[in-house]
Amino acid sequence: MEKVLVTGGCGLIGQHICSGLLKKGFEVIAIDREESGYNEGKLHYSSVICSPTDKNAIAEVFEKNKINIVILAACTVDNDLGPIVTEEQMQESASVDKFIFRYAFTDENVKMVMLLSTDQVYQFPKSREPIREDSDLKPVTNYAVMKYKSEKEIVSEVSRHKDKICCIIRFSPVYTLNFTDNLIAKITDPKDGSNFVYGQGQYGFQMCCVHNLVDFILCYVKNADSTSYTGIYNVGDRLLTTAADIITFMREKHRLGAVMQKQPAGTFSKLKGIFSANKDEKTNYRYLDLAKIENNNMLDNTKARKLVNFRWDIHNTK
Repeated sequence: MEKVLVTGGCGLIGQHICSGLLKKGFEVIAIDREESGYNEGKLHYSSVICSPTDKNAIAEVFEKNKINIVILAACTVDNDLGPIVTEEQMQESASVDKFIFRYAFTDENVKMVMLLSTDQVYQFPKSREPIREDSDLKPVTNYAVMKYKSEKEIVSEVSRHKDKICCIIRFSPVYTLNFTDNLIAKITDPKDGSNFVYGQGQYGFQMCCVHNLVDFILCYVKNADSTSYTGIYNVGDRLLTTAADIITFMREKHRLGAVMQKQPAGTFSKLKGIFSANKDEKTNYRYLDLAKIENNNMLDNTKARKLVNFRWDIHNTK
C-alpha cells in the first residue's frame, strides 16, 4: 500500500483529497494546524497537527514513514487561508516550501510530488482565446505571487532531481454544494454587499468544483508512471459558470436575497471606480474582475482531460 503525505490535508480542499485517496486504497497522512474531523477515524488515515513552520514535526513524519507521494495543498486559499493573503503568510509559505521540497526531493522513497497552484498566475488575455499552460504569466494578487514563487521553487528542484514525477496544478476558484463563497462573490457588489446581475447573467466565470480537482489528482497518482507526465496542468470545470447559473443554484440550494439587474455602463464604471481606489485589490483573490465578465475567458484543460473526464459542475456538485 502506497503512502501519501498531504500538507494542508484537513482544510476544505485537503480533506476531500485525503478522502478520495483513502477510497482508492492509499494510506494517507495529513498535516495541518488542526484536525477537521472529516476523515478522522477512517482506516489507513492519520493526521499530524502542527504549524506548517514546525520543521521538527514535519521532519519526523518523513523520517518515520516511507512516503511515496507528497501532495502540497498547504497555504492554499479555501484550504487554510482566508480571502485576504497577507505579506506574513506569503513569507511563511516560502519558508515552508523550501523545507518540504528539500525533504520531498531528496527522500529516495518519494516518487511523486504535486503542488496545488492557481490560475491567477496567468496574464489575463485580451482576446477570448482559452488560457493554455504555456500562456503568458503575470501574477498580480498576493496569492498569485505566492503560488508563482512556489512553482519556481519546485521547478528548480525538478531540474536537479529528474527522476521524480512532478505536477503543478493551476486550478480555478473552488466550490462545493455547501461551500459557495467563491460563487456568491461573483454576483456581489463589493461596496454595499448587494447581489446584482449584469444583463441576463449570461456572462461566465471559470470555476472548479472541488470534486473535479480531486478526480484529477486521483487519476494522476494512479496513472502517471513516468517522468513524461511531469508538467503543468490546468484544472477547472469543462464549461464556464454563468452568473445566471449561480443565482439559480443559490435560490434552489441556499438562501439568496434580492438580485438587482444593472446596466452595463453603470455597472462597469461604478465597480472600476471602487476597485481602483481599493488597496486590497491585489490581496483579495475573490474580487470581481470586470475584464473577465467582458471576455468570458476559460482555462484550456485539454492536457488534463487526457487523464480525467471533468464530470462535476454547479448543476451536480455534492
